[in-house]
Amino acid sequence: MTPEKLEEYYDGILDWAIKTIPLLVLAVFIIFVGFFIVKKLMKLINIALNKAGLDLEITQFLSSLISGVLKVLVVLIAAAVAGVKMTALVGLLAAAGFAVGMALQGFLGNFASGLTILFFKPYRINDWVKVSDHFGQVKSIQIFNTTLETPNDKTLIIPNGQVTDNIITNFSTKGNIRLELNVTMPYAESFPKVERVIKEALAQSKYILSEPTAHIGIESYDSHNIILAVRPYINPDDYWVATFEVYGKIKQSFNQHGIKAAYSEGVELGPIGD
Repeated sequence: MTPEKLEEYYDGILDWAIKTIPLLVLAVFIIFVGFFIVKKLMKLINIALNKAGLDLEITQFLSSLISGVLKVLVVLIAAAVAGVKMTALVGLLAAAGFAVGMALQGFLGNFASGLTILFFKPYRINDWVKVSDHFGQVKSIQIFNTTLETPNDKTLIIPNGQVTDNIITNFSTKGNIRLELNVTMPYAESFPKVERVIKEALAQSKYILSEPTAHIGIESYDSHNIILAVRPYINPDDYWVATFEVYGKIKQSFNQHGIKAAYSEGVELGPIGD
């Protein structure tokens, strides 16, 4: 390659750099400043949405949607400043959108399911629900997913498509949930006596609701014990504290009334301590 040709390539690259690099720097600056402005603007928009008296679920959805649209506009403006032809960019986005749409049908389904949840409202923020065998309190309803917080402080992020494709149990519509507890009694013990003792233990707990009344019955038999089902009703927010207290009250009542239990070590009946 001749020196003249090298000099020509060098001059071409230099000219391209002089014209393009400032535009790229400006585009990056526009994105940085634009996203900052969008962040500040979204705070004002959220205040306006909250003052409009809309449901919290719809407010969160609109906030996420508006934020996404504004950020896309910022990127388009930055691309135009960088010298990208808008017609080519729009065509590229359309083609990419089609390809991504085909590849991400699940996301689009979650989006449609999110709209269904927002407008038909099978549950709201702070409701206690059971979805796909997962129980928890609704913390947020986003465009693509719903976030639940379980009673043991686990955060579950469930795609909205799975929510609408399954049976949704909303415990907050009635204002109470039923605990599903199990205790054991020896075969030689009297069930009416044990039932009465458990009812007395439930009556001592401040978390157990008087209505609906608790259900107590024999659930099954194992090799050493009779398995009893104890089904009292509580307020959803008291789930764990009620569970722990009820088990403690029942154990205490068994001890006071001399009800024995089978120990796995020797399958012998022995007293229950305090």
